[in-house]
Amino acid sequence: MERRNLALLCAGVLCFWLFALAVGTAQGAGLRVAIGGTGPAVQADAPAVLAAAPANSGLQLECRAAILMEPETGRVLYEKAPDERMPIASITKLMTLLLTFEAIRGGKLTLDTPVPVSEHAYHMGGSQIWLEPGEQFTLDEMLRAICVSSANDAAVAVAELVGGSEPVFVEQMNARAAELGMTNTTFRNACGLDTEGHLSTARDVAILSRYLLNTCPELLHYTGIWTDSLRNGQTQLVNTNKLLRRYSGITGLKTGTTSGAGVCISASATRDGLTLIAVVLGSPSSADRFHSATTLLDYGFANYAAAPLPTLPERPLALAVKGSAEDSVPLDYAALPETILIEKGTASALRAELTLPEELEAPVEKGRTVGKVSIFQDDTLLNEYEVKAAADAPLLTFGGALELLWQCLLGA
Repeated sequence: MERRNLALLCAGVLCFWLFALAVGTAQGAGLRVAIGGTGPAVQADAPAVLAAAPANSGLQLECRAAILMEPETGRVLYEKAPDERMPIASITKLMTLLLTFEAIRGGKLTLDTPVPVSEHAYHMGGSQIWLEPGEQFTLDEMLRAICVSSANDAAVAVAELVGGSEPVFVEQMNARAAELGMTNTTFRNACGLDTEGHLSTARDVAILSRYLLNTCPELLHYTGIWTDSLRNGQTQLVNTNKLLRRYSGITGLKTGTTSGAGVCISASATRDGLTLIAVVLGSPSSADRFHSATTLLDYGFANYAAAPLPTLPERPLALAVKGSAEDSVPLDYAALPETILIEKGTASALRAELTLPEELEAPVEKGRTVGKVSIFQDDTLLNEYEVKAAADAPLLTFGGALELLWQCLLGA
């Protein structure tokens, strides 16, 4: 009898293993669910891109180059000579700030870290807070000097702290620019003083500004300061971005002025859930710079809106898995934003469509893209967002199958 039972057990294990292999050989046909509209499913190769307004669209801008971008999607809503290379003055400091915040996040620095002042930093011209060699400020104080007063000496001192020297830091700036896709940018210093070959474009500045807004929101704490002081009130700081007092919803980011660059700004503003970035390069005066930025932002807020994303009330929380000891994996919808950029007055035409397979084939790794949510306006695809696996579902091995069968028998 014992030998008969053992034979039956072995046969059961073999059958179970063969079944586990068999069920993992096919992929489900797929599931498509339309939410928020009754129209048929629409196939599209790529999301539609809202057309950028041409330079002759009626906007009066006194500048060499300009761009208006929505940072959630990176869509360009207006452009004028966006890829012409030119000096960008102190807008350069946005990259200096990015590398500094990344060093803080990486645990290399804290806001209380003392920043020493070298002879090199002391000799920076242009806008400054008159640092003295050997003087020390905290990193927090230096960030305020950079963001509020656009201090060149503070920017170089921070660059030396982060990179060890300004030349090494500049190498890091250029490497980071390449990683971000700033293909027409070359940095030669950390502060933006006119130097041969120190060039960028309106598009690249918008790319950098967008990345900062999306990854370093703490920057806005500094760029939104109107007045401040250092040295126990002896050194007054007044923000160079006068739009902080003139434009509703302004949050930052950075101004710049040199003889080579002209008068420049990368301005960010938020109204009714919509954030926009307006970059203006090469204006003849400060008044022209702020007027051009205001014109761009007004155009964006007048013609575009952040509409709530159509909901997916029936979206499944998990997906079945073949060939794994795990019956299913939970789904991660974190990529879905709360809003989507649309032209004003067209929100009623929005609908969302969820595309998922009926089941997955093991192995499934956490973070793997398993489906998508497509957002349509009528029959036009606006954007797609990934749905990912929120846990692992490893492939069931022979040993795992045997152990699972044994546990089932014991449980019985």
